[in-house]
Amino acid sequence: MRRIFLIIITVIAVLFTQAQNEKQDSSVKELEEVVISASKFPEKKLNVAQRIDVITAKFIIRANAQNTGDLLANTGNVFVQKSQQGGSSPVIRGFEASRVLLVVDGVRMNNLIYRSGHLQNAITVDQNMLESMEVLYGPASTIYGSDALGGVVHFRTKTPKLAEGKTMLVRGNGFARYSSANEEKSIHADLNLGWKKFAWLQSYTFSDFGDVKMGSNYPQKYKGFGSRDSFVAYINGADTVLKNEDNRIQKFSGYKQWDMLQKFLYKQNERINHVLNVQYSNTTNVPRYDRLQDKRDFGGAIGNTFRFAEWYYGPQTRFFSSYDLTILKAGFFDAVSLNLNYQDLTESRYSREFKQYDRLDRRLEKVKVAGFVFDTRKVWKDHELTVGVDGQLNDLTSTASRVNIKTGAASKLDTRYPDGDNNMYNLGVFAQHTYKFSNKKFVLNDGIRVQSIALRSTLVDTALLLQLPYTEIKQNNFTVTGNAGIIYLPKAGTKFSMNLATGFRAPNVDDLSKIFESSTAAQQLVVPNPNIKPEKTFNIDVGLSQNFFGKDVRFEISGFYTWFRDALVKAPFQLNGQDSVNYNGVRSQVLANSNANKAFLYGFSAAVYASFAKHFTFSSTFTLTEGKFETDNTKNSLIYEKQPNGTYSLVSKRVSTKPLDHIPPVFGKTSITYQNKGILGEMYALYNGWKHLDEFNPDGEDNAQYATADGMPGWITLNWRSSYTFKKQLTIQFAVENILDRNYRYFASGFSAPGRNIILAARVAF
Repeated sequence: MRRIFLIIITVIAVLFTQAQNEKQDSSVKELEEVVISASKFPEKKLNVAQRIDVITAKFIIRANAQNTGDLLANTGNVFVQKSQQGGSSPVIRGFEASRVLLVVDGVRMNNLIYRSGHLQNAITVDQNMLESMEVLYGPASTIYGSDALGGVVHFRTKTPKLAEGKTMLVRGNGFARYSSANEEKSIHADLNLGWKKFAWLQSYTFSDFGDVKMGSNYPQKYKGFGSRDSFVAYINGADTVLKNEDNRIQKFSGYKQWDMLQKFLYKQNERINHVLNVQYSNTTNVPRYDRLQDKRDFGGAIGNTFRFAEWYYGPQTRFFSSYDLTILKAGFFDAVSLNLNYQDLTESRYSREFKQYDRLDRRLEKVKVAGFVFDTRKVWKDHELTVGVDGQLNDLTSTASRVNIKTGAASKLDTRYPDGDNNMYNLGVFAQHTYKFSNKKFVLNDGIRVQSIALRSTLVDTALLLQLPYTEIKQNNFTVTGNAGIIYLPKAGTKFSMNLATGFRAPNVDDLSKIFESSTAAQQLVVPNPNIKPEKTFNIDVGLSQNFFGKDVRFEISGFYTWFRDALVKAPFQLNGQDSVNYNGVRSQVLANSNANKAFLYGFSAAVYASFAKHFTFSSTFTLTEGKFETDNTKNSLIYEKQPNGTYSLVSKRVSTKPLDHIPPVFGKTSITYQNKGILGEMYALYNGWKHLDEFNPDGEDNAQYATADGMPGWITLNWRSSYTFKKQLTIQFAVENILDRNYRYFASGFSAPGRNIILAARVAF
């Protein structure tokens, strides 16, 4: 990593001495970018105290990524974890999964079963139909409510285009892509038909991903890391261990995915717009690759026998529909928007242990979510005020069964979530205010939200199977959050910002009621804990953006510190007075979510963007995050001092700290790009630092069993991508990722990244 820093410093020095003053149409970031996610209505990035990154449609096409997770990782600003090829779990400022809010077209994707581990839900949004993505860093609970602790990833899909004249507007796009490392074959087509007041947009994407081949250039000390020498196949009615002819091919990591989008726009008049938005995503079975490499003996300890013959997610479907009404100059308000939405989601898990033919376990979850978002905006003098109300109703049906694959006989099985009624309601009211001082040097952001969240789960057969001491779990939480930020603009191209914000996340059904195996390294069972409380954060961050040489060089740096209170962590627990129970024939330690006394996170990120020489741009990003949680609620943490009279008095508490899970190592990206007319070429490096074993959380989701004996090694990949556009209608893209065929894994991942990968794509537009 030291060499990388020296290279970056050298290049920056060259930029400062050689940068030209001519303006370029380059990738240098501009403060004038317009963002939507900060206040629900268009606002210049210059006037927002919170750090926001905008991923544009041009970058999305240029990145040519496999899914939205790979797209986020390609920015160099967001860390992404993977447990299988069909998964991508964004990590923002040390928060992941249910602590990062996913939003699509203004609607929350997070629901009552978003887990705290690693999620694959982000890949159900088709990146080929995005006009932009906005990433908010830090708490965003004022605008979005629960779950936005680490930040928000806001996916904004394309809008149908109306005809400007009297004739009908016809536009379309399509592409075909092939990738060598996983033999990916993807095709996409979209068509826009527009008239004066009505427009229709339709898109389809299909991807076939084969098994991923990892790199051959192993870390020096860890030859063969992650290689797959053998696998289990069901042959002639029996599980058989077969030799993997190429141990760098990650057998059973492939899957297929379909994505569809349809939008209808009706422009009633110059003030009123109606949009109907329908999205659908589906997959084949997605193998859980990390679990398929787990080994243990039949007593439950780590051994040399494959634990699972089968472990896969069933088809994951996401149906989304919404109706948007936008009215400009609606009486007192300058703008009013109403969104009514409905989501229908299905996910399932199938697992069968090696040579256990009578127990193919299936756990199926069906989630239905209905919601609304109503926002208003008023502008007067130097003030802008957004006031809104939003609500959602979540409903879950959880079922499970165990099937004998030879006879077809089915039997009862404990469900992943309560097998009775599961409902979660939330209702929130917020106000977000911006004041632009008359001297044009200061901007104030402030806001407040009042939120109510209620949850109820009932257990029927599962309570009996596990002998739980309760059959109903209920919670009602009421929370007030807010933010206040100040921006100082001393001159054009310079921005100082400081932002204070509180965040919260109310426990959902996954936190309160889930029953599952937490780890296969040391057998553990997570059980419900009805007494947990909402997680709360208080965050301060500061930022500086500075242009040099006009707009040719831009430097950005931001730092944050987050106080995390009542943080949910998995901790030893007792079920019916016992700290271990028999589960699936194995003695398992009992764990449950509990609110840690204290936790804290801090870190910083820096970036430079520059135009130098003619047609060349340079960018480099770097992010560091640290996180610990503290415990002082045990007897051993108390320190007593003997007094002269022979008695002892408490003088202090010994506070022990442990690493928080989900904290990524240092990571970043450095890139040099050439762009001239229809030609584009980019050489870039992606890099991650070491994550040593003593920095792993042993009871969380850091997955030490999939790392080396010393932790997860650092890595650097060298990559190249290029494209040539013929008359704006045909674009040929060629890329070589991981040119040096480096063998590596992202931290907390049980799945190795692709080795050398040649990508070829052809895009057409009309």
